[in-house]
Amino acid sequence: MVQGEEGGQDRGVLLEGYGLVRAMKKEALLYEKVDDGRVDCHLCAHRCRIKDSGFGICGVRQNLGGQLFTLVYGEVVARHIDPIEKKPLYHFLPGSASYSIATIGCNFRCSFCQNWQISQSSKRDGPGFEGFKLTPEEVIRKAKESDCQSISYTYTEPTIFFEYAYDTARLAKEIGLYNVFVTNGYMTEEAIKTISSYLDAANVDLKSFNEDFYREICKGSLKPVLSAIRLMKESGVWVEVTTLIVPGQNDGEDELKSIAEFIAGVGREIPWHISRFHPDYNLLDSYPTPLESLKEARRIGKEAGLQYVYLGNVLEGSDTYCYQCGALLIRRIYFEITEFKVKGNRCSICATPIEGFFLSS
Repeated sequence: MVQGEEGGQDRGVLLEGYGLVRAMKKEALLYEKVDDGRVDCHLCAHRCRIKDSGFGICGVRQNLGGQLFTLVYGEVVARHIDPIEKKPLYHFLPGSASYSIATIGCNFRCSFCQNWQISQSSKRDGPGFEGFKLTPEEVIRKAKESDCQSISYTYTEPTIFFEYAYDTARLAKEIGLYNVFVTNGYMTEEAIKTISSYLDAANVDLKSFNEDFYREICKGSLKPVLSAIRLMKESGVWVEVTTLIVPGQNDGEDELKSIAEFIAGVGREIPWHISRFHPDYNLLDSYPTPLESLKEARRIGKEAGLQYVYLGNVLEGSDTYCYQCGALLIRRIYFEITEFKVKGNRCSICATPIEGFFLSS
């Protein structure tokens, strides 16, 4: 297998007014040469076999003469300083800022994507969203200058700009910055094992518990996502899970129960973020998720044994409570923390351990 030479529902900030750069070509990680000049990509669960001059499903990895290249290395189309709660991560350095970056491209084709302008752009299609050059070293410098404690690979799918994220994450680790993936989880075991030593936290979209939904809506499949969540947890990555509740698509009681029970089976301490859908991209004939549907999903999550269930894209349901005594531990207004009563990773009232990675104040 060729490793290549050594050196991912947020809305990003599209970068305008910067000098455009030509496609940046770098040999890819995690691929294998096969016959007739073709290569097998082992990065995401599509496991594309790519002919010479062809692209993977992501549209940003190309076979050139029997070698696989990433064409988006260091070519950023979105960057922003976000509260970590926006990822959303509620139990990982709450109250801190995260330097957030993205390139174009995705390995899913979700019909309701909120960042479709950049996620559904690709190098296969020719000129589209062009970014500007930002090397891993520059990302680290800007994160430090901005007093960020982490770097988030987000807005699109970080798996498809893996080499860029990997090189940046290694440098970040060296100087004490944390690394976060906001991902659809459609990754191979090889990819997770390669990045896990440098990856501190991930929010994984578990979009449904139905293979038909994944196949028809996302153009993927469910099982690799479930495997990725398990493997990340086993690898020591702090995991939180988000499900966007789409009316009439994935909001049935049985399906929500299946999602909640799966998460609880991996770890009852894994926070489940239940987010409100709003019509976007190719799913404009629906309607926003009723608040009652989100509350029902929260009830189902609690009954399944989940210790932390949050509502997203609404004005309530984002506070953290002790699952043992019910004390309010973290009060949030939008993405801002207004009360913080976790002391030494324990409830300040009953001393029950509160799972996660918390700042001291």
